[in-house]
Amino acid sequence: MLDRYWWGKTERISPEAPVPVVLMEKSSETLGGAANVAVNIAGLGAEVYLIGICGRDEEGRALKSLLHDFGISSDYLIDDGRPTTVKTRIVARNQHVVRVDREEASSIDAAQENKIFNIAKALIENIDAIILSDYAKGLLTWNLTERLITLAKENNKKLTADPKGKNFQKYKNASAITPNQREAMEASKFENIDEIGWGLLDELSTECILITQGEKGMTLFSRNGKSCFPALARSVCDVTGAGDTVIATFTTAIACGSSYEDAAHIANIAAGIVVEEIGTSAISTEKLKKQLTHLDTIGQ
Repeated sequence: MLDRYWWGKTERISPEAPVPVVLMEKSSETLGGAANVAVNIAGLGAEVYLIGICGRDEEGRALKSLLHDFGISSDYLIDDGRPTTVKTRIVARNQHVVRVDREEASSIDAAQENKIFNIAKALIENIDAIILSDYAKGLLTWNLTERLITLAKENNKKLTADPKGKNFQKYKNASAITPNQREAMEASKFENIDEIGWGLLDELSTECILITQGEKGMTLFSRNGKSCFPALARSVCDVTGAGDTVIATFTTAIACGSSYEDAAHIANIAAGIVVEEIGTSAISTEKLKKQLTHLDTIGQ
C-alpha cells in the first residue's frame, strides 16, 4: 500500500458543513501495508523479499520508487489489474482529521495465487522466516494462506501472521500470530485476555500468540507460559503502522535466534518508539539501540 499524507493547518470551520477547513501546506508519501513491514525489517539490517500486488499506475510506480530508496526489490510484486491501494490521511496541527482510502479488495484468483505461491517456493531456501501481513485486501486467501503455512512447515521455517477477520482458522499451524486485542477478542468470542490467549493458542495449534493491547502493552502466550510487557511509549502521537513494527521486529528477532519471550520484549520496545512519531514510521537498528541504552540507564 501507499500511505499519502496531506499536511496543513486549520483555523476555521467550513460555512458549507460542520467540518474544519484545512489549508494544505505540504504532502508526502511513504510505504504502508506489507511494504511498511518490509521497511521495518530492512531498518533492522535484515534482507527482505517483498511478495505481493500493486497496480500498474502512478501510485504503483511511486511505491516501487520508495522501495528502491530503502534498498528493497520490487521484482516480486505482481500486477493483477487492480489499482494500487492508497490511504490518504489529512493531518492538521498534528491531528489526524480524516482518511480517504482507494482500494480493490476482491480475492485474487487461482492463477494469481499460484504466482504468489511459486515466488515464495522459489525463495524458500534463501529465507529464515516468513511473515503473512494480512490486510484483508484479497491477497491472502484461505487457500493461499494454508499453502504458505504448509510450505514453511515442510521447510522448517518460522511463519508468523498479522491476522485479519473474525475467523483465525486459516492461520492454523502458523508459528505465531500477532493480533491486537480487539481482533483476538472477535476471533475467540472471549473477553478476558487469559481466556482469549490460551483459547487461541490451543485452537490454532500455534507455538505462541502475541496480543498487542495499546496503552496496556502486550501479552505473550506460549507453551512456556504467559509473559506481560507494559507499554513503553512516553507519549503516543500516532499508532499508524505500529502493528507492522511489532510483527517485523518480533519475526526478525526470531529469525536471528531469539526466544519468543525475548523477541516480544524487543518488539514491545520497538512499538513504543514508532508510536511517538507522527505518520507511518519504521523502526531502525539505530533507534532501537538508542532506546535500549536509555532503558538500561533508567534501570541502573
